[in-house]
Formats: sequence, structure tokens, C-alpha cells
Amino acid sequence: MARRFETVSFLSDLGTADETAGVVHAVLRDMAPHARVVDLTHGIAPYDVRAGSLALARAIGYVPPGVIIAAVDAGPASGRPHVAIEVAGGEGVLVGPDNGVLAPAVAMAGGAERAVLLTDPQFHLPTAGGLLPVRDVYAPVAAHLCNGTDLADLGPEVDANQLMPGVVPLPRDADGGGVLAEVLWVDRVGDCQLNVGPDDLGGLATREGDRLQVTAGSGDTAVVRVAEWVAHAGMLGPGAVGLVVDPAGMLALALHHRSAAEELQLTAGDQVTLAPLAEGDRGQGITSPVNLRPR
Repeated sequence: MARRFETVSFLSDLGTADETAGVVHAVLRDMAPHARVVDLTHGIAPYDVRAGSLALARAIGYVPPGVIIAAVDAGPASGRPHVAIEVAGGEGVLVGPDNGVLAPAVAMAGGAERAVLLTDPQFHLPTAGGLLPVRDVYAPVAAHLCNGTDLADLGPEVDANQLMPGVVPLPRDADGGGVLAEVLWVDRVGDCQLNVGPDDLGGLATREGDRLQVTAGSGDTAVVRVAEWVAHAGMLGPGAVGLVVDPAGMLALALHHRSAAEELQLTAGDQVTLAPLAEGDRGQGITSPVNLRPR
């Protein structure tokens, strides 16, 4: 059987405190020794399918042809079947639970071309105890794919349109003008990626230097600030909030050497309203206050 793939990219919510992620490496090494494993991340919070799906979607354009294992909320308790989805003219196969974690990446790769349920036990590892899908199903299936097994041999075909879609919120028009956005992700330095791209702003901001009002959250706890669209956070003054285009091409709230998430009291899933400033507030300059508080 001719080799088909040389790379397995691996994303999970397993963490690295125990042996599980390493055991997946060991299974792949044993069954497909020619294949290289790329660890995208194992730091997804347990059961956080949305965070896993967004991380995979951000990565999909950079992974080499091959198999992608995405194991987030993959245990038997989820009650979801296990699937493999072929994309990009057969250049890639995504393996994981049918819980929405694969869907955004599949869409970014051009959509599913074939999909199967991973139900054939001859391609799984035997287990003396409870099923651990990432070890007992995804790893051996990925190895078999790398070794040349065709997708159709792994289990019955399933209509990809019947698989669970991803949950990626879309921006909406805000009452009174502006855009009602949502925080998709907070990165390690505290920048807050929004579900808004530059084109979604319309006439609200059209170029670097434009300023708008940011309302983080809602109700009595909302934090209201002025943000300036800048090329990078290093252009901001102390305490100023910036709106930048992040490496994924989305807009993000950022501060220079400080956490926008802490400053604006934001976490993933929180609402952010981007609105025009009053006419007299549209000039250049930083007007946002600097709040000094103990850390």
C-alpha cells in the first residue's frame, strides 16, 4: 500500500499534564513511522468546542497536506459520533468528533468532499477498558490514512450536510448605528479578537487613525472607551485602546504592553458594541483615561 500522507497535525483539549497526548504520538509513531506529528495546541480548555473550532480555523491555512486530528470534548459522554472528512481535493482529512469542532476549518478549506463515520473496529485499537477516542480511534485512523487506506474503507459514508455545524457568531447592526460584535478569543497577551473584519465596519472606520466608541459588555457593568484604528499596538499611547487587524485578518482590541481583556473586563463570548463617536469627539488624540490600580 502506497503512503498517502506525511504529516499529522494534532489539536486537543488534553493538556500536557498526563500521558495522553504523548501516547497519541506513540501510536502514530508505531503505526505510521514515516509520518511527522505537528502539535498545534493541547491548551484548549476542556470541553470548549467553540475555542477548539476557532483555533483550528485559524491554523488550517498553514498546516501541510495530511491528516488533522481535532480532539475536543471527544469522550463517550458527549454522545457524538466520530468522523473523518476529506477536503481540498483529497489533500487533507480532518478526524474528530461530530460536535462542530471541525466545521469552521472544513468550510475554510473549501467544504467537505467526502465524510465517513469511524465505526469499523478493524481500524481501531483494542482497549481493555473504556474507550478513549483520541487514542483508540483517531490516532489509528490517522495512521491508516497516512499509510494509504482510502477514506471509504474506514466506515460508512455520511452526508456532510448532516454533520453538526460550527458555532461562529456573526456581527449584527447595533441599535442606533454601529456594529454589535462578540469576542471570539482572548490571546495570551490579552488582545481580544472580535467576530468583525475590516469590511464589516462599513463607514464606521475606513482607515488607520479613525476613532470610534467601544462599549464592552452591556448594562450597568459596561465599560465605555474610545478606540483608535492603528497598524499595531505599539503606536498607542499609555492606556489608550486600539483597534488592530490581527494575524487572522480579524479586528482585535489591544493596548500597548497591557491586557485589553483586563482593561475592558472582557472574556470570550462577551458583547462589544462599536459605534461612531459624537461629531465633536472625532479629532485625533488620546482622550481615554488611564486607571492606575494595584495588581
